[in-house]
Amino acid sequence: MAMPISRDRPGTAPVSARAGYFRWTICGLLFLAATINYVDRQVIGLLKPTLQQQFGWSEIDYADIVFAFQLAYAIGFVFAGRMIDRIGTKLGFALALLVWSFAAIAHAEAPTFGPGVAAMLGVFGLTYSGSVAGFMAARFALGIGESANFPASIKTVAEWFPKRERALATGIFNSGTNIGALLTPIIVPWIAYTYGWYWAFVATGTLGLLWLALWWPLYGPPATHRSVNGGELAYIRSDPPDPPVEIPWLSLIRHRQTWAVAAAKFGTDPIWWLYLFWIPDFLHRRHGIDLQSMALPLVVIYLIADIGSVGGGWLSSSLLKRGWTTNAARKTAMLACALAVTPIAFAAGANREWVAVLLVGLAASAHQGWSANVYTLASDMFPRQAVGSVIGFAGMSGAVGGMLIAKVTGYVLQATGSYVPVFLIAASAYLVTLTVVHLLVPRLEPAPIESSR
Repeated sequence: MAMPISRDRPGTAPVSARAGYFRWTICGLLFLAATINYVDRQVIGLLKPTLQQQFGWSEIDYADIVFAFQLAYAIGFVFAGRMIDRIGTKLGFALALLVWSFAAIAHAEAPTFGPGVAAMLGVFGLTYSGSVAGFMAARFALGIGESANFPASIKTVAEWFPKRERALATGIFNSGTNIGALLTPIIVPWIAYTYGWYWAFVATGTLGLLWLALWWPLYGPPATHRSVNGGELAYIRSDPPDPPVEIPWLSLIRHRQTWAVAAAKFGTDPIWWLYLFWIPDFLHRRHGIDLQSMALPLVVIYLIADIGSVGGGWLSSSLLKRGWTTNAARKTAMLACALAVTPIAFAAGANREWVAVLLVGLAASAHQGWSANVYTLASDMFPRQAVGSVIGFAGMSGAVGGMLIAKVTGYVLQATGSYVPVFLIAASAYLVTLTVVHLLVPRLEPAPIESSR
């Protein structure tokens, strides 16, 4: 008979994954949070043609609104990861949901409080119309709140899953971003046409408050959770224990492993932002698809992307189970995803809308598979107590890249009206980024955290 395993210390003996499954309930909560996260952030992209026509925004105005979100997202990531490491995932996640939910609802009142924001910005020599300034303020608040989502989720996965399951768990919860992105074009056009764009922001913003009603009573540390039995706890703890060291935040940037994760996010996150905030406009501009007809193409794109999110995590986890090294498994999966993105270079020139939709869907799917493995790199190379901070720093880097792509896209469209240059950037970004990652961490060896005592 198997010896009982104490709940007070990590188990080290081989244990069965069939001992319990509550960790997948936690993964389900992360999936729902990611879904709501992307519903809230995507509404603006879907309503861009409507809002642009009503308020007379230029392409650069819209780019500045997106830029405000990315700026706040970058700033928030500097603190979000460390906050999660310090106060824990339960409270940290709850606070993040409160901030971003109220910020999402505040978009509805942006034209009302916008003139006051415009006056304040005018003190610094920044001139914006009231509507642009109001939406910039709402997007900034949304970016601050949403910046905690992925550091909290990745840290939760590191706490609740052994390394052999982390890529799969990450892929599953990350697939919620695609579900959110495909639900939005189904829900928002109906709300907007029935009740107006105002209520589209209010209705979607309240979803996070409903999530809190599930998160608060269900979440807790696995070691003390009433729904986790001894067998499942032993399985969760079946990896060698992390060294009990205090890790100063600034010490993390000394390690090339930190910069590898940051480079992976900086080089490719902007491409995902491009899909999220500009693909509805691309389909409208290039193929005449209006808000009422937008649902089906976007649903197809994000359903395909959902397959990639789970598939990318499954691929590297499957290779690990076959005896591949972590280095070989992760980078092989990332290379497959990087190659699958390249056909998007032809999307802007496609004459048929469904050819363009499928090319964008393939690229979005490949990005999500790539992203599942990038997030797992942090837990591959760092102990659990540093994962939130590493992901926070890397997420900040990705948001800075998103700020750049927002400006570039706005000016390119304003000057040329063409998506060709933007999609060429998207096609090459992943292979270039993978090369940089490999040069920084050729073997994915753990960061020498002991030297940071």
